[in-house]
Amino acid sequence: MKRWLSYIIPFTKKVSSSHNGILEITWYNGKKHLNTQNTNYSYGSLQRILKTGLRQLNIEGCQHILLLGLGGGCVIETLWKDFDYQNKITAVDIDPTMISITKEEYGLQENEFLELICMDAHEFVSNATSKFDLIIVDIFVDDQVPKLFLERPFWSELVHRFSKQGQLLFNASLNGNSKNLKAIEEILNSNGFHCQWLTKVHGTNTLILGKK
Repeated sequence: MKRWLSYIIPFTKKVSSSHNGILEITWYNGKKHLNTQNTNYSYGSLQRILKTGLRQLNIEGCQHILLLGLGGGCVIETLWKDFDYQNKITAVDIDPTMISITKEEYGLQENEFLELICMDAHEFVSNATSKFDLIIVDIFVDDQVPKLFLERPFWSELVHRFSKQGQLLFNASLNGNSKNLKAIEEILNSNGFHCQWLTKVHGTNTLILGKK
């Protein structure tokens, strides 16, 4: 019923998160969006932005994808529905509330092809032993990329988690510090990546794509 009524009037439920503040789950025009105070987290403009980046990459050749920053799981939905991706996805998010929302509100459940891990992304990257064909970095607190994920130590660790044909999609946001992004690009270039910047994607975000 809410799905149909949402074409007339939005319905919003608020959920409190210790990591992300107040999250809003809103039925709007037949779809359930996940928002914070200042930005869309899933199933709205963010999904369209990330789909634009994914179209520039070779998804078909990926056997294992790592997603850092789960949101409501819209990237996973995009990979399944728009790219017919049928191999392994490991998704990491520090926020147990976000993982619960993904399962309870959006129906994403773990199976042999999807692993959901509640852990700090930097800690996961530092301790991981697997190699990934595509790493998607989509980590936000509200509309900001946390400083840790714009600094050299994180990226110096991350470059060792790619397979030989590894690819990167980094959602650097409208608010990413250009100096830090250039330093990130230098680390990627020195580790065999060719980088491409997509700026003002759908009028807002900056994406950095990397291919070995």
